This record gives sequence, structure tokens and C-alpha cells, in this order.
Amino acid sequence: MKEALLYEQVGHNVVHCRLCPHECVIPEGRTGFCGVRKNIGGSLYALTYGRVASAAVDPIEKKPLYHFYPGTPTMSIGTFGCNMRCKHCQNWEISHHSATEDGSDLVELHPEELVRIAQREGCGAIAWTYNEPSIWFEYILDTAKLAKEHGLLTVMVTSGMINPPALRTLLRHMDAYRLDVKGFTEEFYERLTGTPVLAKVLENGLIARDTGVHQEVITNVIPNWNDSEEQLRGLADWIVANLGVDTPWHVTAYHPDNKLTEPPTPVATLERARETGMSRGLRYVYVGNVPDHPGQHTYCPQCERILIERHAFGVGAVNIADGCCRYCGYRIASYRGPEQPQAGKGVRVPYPVRL
Repeated sequence: MKEALLYEQVGHNVVHCRLCPHECVIPEGRTGFCGVRKNIGGSLYALTYGRVASAAVDPIEKKPLYHFYPGTPTMSIGTFGCNMRCKHCQNWEISHHSATEDGSDLVELHPEELVRIAQREGCGAIAWTYNEPSIWFEYILDTAKLAKEHGLLTVMVTSGMINPPALRTLLRHMDAYRLDVKGFTEEFYERLTGTPVLAKVLENGLIARDTGVHQEVITNVIPNWNDSEEQLRGLADWIVANLGVDTPWHVTAYHPDNKLTEPPTPVATLERARETGMSRGLRYVYVGNVPDHPGQHTYCPQCERILIERHAFGVGAVNIADGCCRYCGYRIASYRGPEQPQAGKGVRVPYPVRL
């Protein structure tokens, strides 16, 4: 355990956690909504500090990040707990698990060990993912600082469920911020996640924009939930107006899991979502979770030739030179990375890591 940051004592052995929008007031012996921050003797402790539930090496495209160092092998880690209760969560076995329950599957991994393992596995980046990383605040802060010292890229894969002061602190040590905007009404957020926090999520997207960190947005398109033209147009228009037309937007296929039993997203629905985004002015809208769909390639907005070719999570040719299209010279404003992927076509498929 490690004493948590961003809390205050508000009464006899009662603490107020200021990390996320839940603003939990926690009596002695109890945890907050996330299940991993506990009041012990009037002090708040992060129960999962240095405790890992899942670890794998992924291509960075799996985050998904498509305009950020294509092909980079990425050390991806997550732990127990979350501050949302999404009905469709595909990692619910760990994200809906409390640290006060059986933690025998958790592995102790201190910041120095994480960086060492990432280097051992040939990774160029570390990504905090699988569950909402904000509740791992202290561990991410310590490991991100150390990762930067060792030349590793840092990635936060998040639903944006964090208070602005905490986010600003983490973003000082982040290279990329992949934001999940699940829908475009507070009613939808409450129905799907149990918490009406759309405004806070969008605010955090603006904070990330203002820091200059690389940002991409994802929306898991769920039939009969957020696949209406009203929802899709609202999302696309917000991205255009607030993050810019060059911001990548990933519209991905939902598959039934946890408590949601809607049928999988039809490919035609994703293609319609992509068309909606492009028609509203976005230059890069990607179809996700559909292997080898042409909508996963990056196309030049000017000459329409393929700039980055993708096959599943593998990266083929990267036709970008000095940040511009090799064919017509159009500048790809949101692209960050080398001229060629680190591992080339057929980049390593995800595999679990021995810790």
C-alpha cells in the first residue's frame, strides 16, 4: 500500500477523495467507489500501488493509436478496480473487481521493475490500460516519470474519469492520451456507465488538447444505444469544433459482454459512422474491431492514397516523409512518429508477459 495523494481529512477518521468526479467521502475502514482506495485510520491508501492484474506486449495500434509512432511494441498493464460500471465492459473481470477481494492474482511490480521489463521485451512505450488508469494515479505518476527518464513513450488509455487537477499532473508525464467518449448525452452515460459525466469527460479532452499531448478519440458503437445519427453527429461535431479536424476518431465494433446482450455492431453501422464523421469535417475516421477493413488504413485527405497501411494490428508501408504525404506533399498535422514502423508489416501480435 501507499498513502494516496489528492485527499483531505473532513472529520474524525473520515476522508474526502478528490481524485475523480465521484468525490467520495469515505469513513474509516471503507473504500471509495473504485474499490481500490481505502480509509485506514483516517488516512487514504492506494491498495493497488505496484500491483498488476494484467500485462501484455501489444502493438500501439491496439490502444488504438493510429497516428502515434506506428508499430511501436507497447508494454500494456492494468490492475483491479474502476470508477465506472460500464454494462458492456470487456475487462469487467478485473475492472469490476475490488482490491479488498481476493488479490491472489495480482503481481507486485514496482516502477523500476516495470521499466526494466518493458526494456527487456523490446518495448518503446508503456500504456496504462485495461481498467481506468486514473484510479492508479500514484503508481502511474511514479512509473511515468521513470519511464521518461529511460526514453520510453508513455500512453494513458482512459475514459476521462478524473478530476482536472489530477489529469494535469499526469499529463505532464504523458506523450499520448487516448480518450474514450462513449456517447453524446448525459442520459446515455448514466444508462451505460451509471454515472452522468459526459461534461467532465469532454472537459478533460480540452485539457489534454491544451497541454499539446497527442490525443485520439474512440467510441464503441453499440446498436440501439449510441448508433443514432444524432449521437454520431454530436460526437463528430464536438471533435471538429474542440479538438480539430485532424484528430483521429475510432468508431469500433461492440461485442456482447458483461451485462449487455445487444447483438454485435453490424459493419454497415460502422461504415455509416465513419461516413458521418468524414461528412462533418473530420479527416481521419477509422473503423475498428473489424480485421482487414479498408477503413483501418490512413488515407491522405488530399490525394486519397494510402499513407499508413494496416492489417489487423500489423503495420505495412508508411508513406509519410517529414510529416507529409510522400505522394502529394499534404501535411499530416496530427502525425507523430518515425518514417517507418519499428517492426514492419505483421508487427508482433499481442502476447502476455511473464512478470
